[in-house]
Amino acid sequence: MRRQNDSSVVEFILLGFSHLPELQAHLFRVFLVIYLMTLTGNAIIVTVIFLDQSMHIPMYRYLQNLSVVEASFSTAIMPEMLVVLTSEKATISFGGCFAQMYFILLFGGTECFLLGAMAYDRFAAICHPLSYPVIMNKRVFLKLLICSWISGIMVATVQTTWVFSFPFCGPSKINHISCETPAVLELACADTFLFEIYAFTGTILIVMVPFLLILLSYIRILFAILRMPSTTGRQKAFSTCASHLTSVTLFYGTASITYLQPKSRYSPDTKKLLSLAYSLLTPLLNPLIYSLRNKEMKKALVKLWERKVALHTM
Repeated sequence: MRRQNDSSVVEFILLGFSHLPELQAHLFRVFLVIYLMTLTGNAIIVTVIFLDQSMHIPMYRYLQNLSVVEASFSTAIMPEMLVVLTSEKATISFGGCFAQMYFILLFGGTECFLLGAMAYDRFAAICHPLSYPVIMNKRVFLKLLICSWISGIMVATVQTTWVFSFPFCGPSKINHISCETPAVLELACADTFLFEIYAFTGTILIVMVPFLLILLSYIRILFAILRMPSTTGRQKAFSTCASHLTSVTLFYGTASITYLQPKSRYSPDTKKLLSLAYSLLTPLLNPLIYSLRNKEMKKALVKLWERKVALHTM
């Protein structure tokens, strides 16, 4: 996608951590290990839920989709970042930058809505346990799941197309770890005021509305848990919700800071660290959060391991 007719820039330079040359080799090793662990952890969750019939319920199906999104989100950023860390001058074409931004927005937007769907699922299960099979039936589950993915696709298509409709006439250096919207927008040599209004409004709708729905769901859940007569029941409900709340806090906290202020006053290094938090740490920690805090997931992992050992000993 080379825009030579209305732009003199045909490729971008990703600066990444080039201002820290003495650390780049160490960062490469650390990020590579984290990326491989992220792929492995999320692949294990997807596989365990796929193989264990008892986990074919909305709660775990949402988790399975979340793991796919997390692994894909990390893959949209990490391989290019690893290339940047091993290159003196890492360039990325217009098409490559467009594709990277598109997939970052696609998987990021989808995750926002998926986390909202997961909160609604927990609300229905804890606040209305007797009606749960009716409230969260297969049709409702599929609607929420499909809407999450379609919302991510729509956000990515509109925002990426709009950003790359601006002319870029230099400089071509992106002082960031990837082609994220705020970093690329800074290089546009045109009036981006209208887009910034859209971006701010869109972020409020895409990030804050699901977040408020999650917050309201958990306020209702908290009151329902406090009314439970059984201590064991309260502990189980808290344990189930704690994993999801941790993921919400990690993802929404850092992503909203970055995207609610496309031209924020944060330093480039601060923006990079914020980006690393939701592109690197969240996809890595989610498998650990959900597997270590979930008894059913641990049982399924043990069962899968025992089955594997039994096959090898036959």
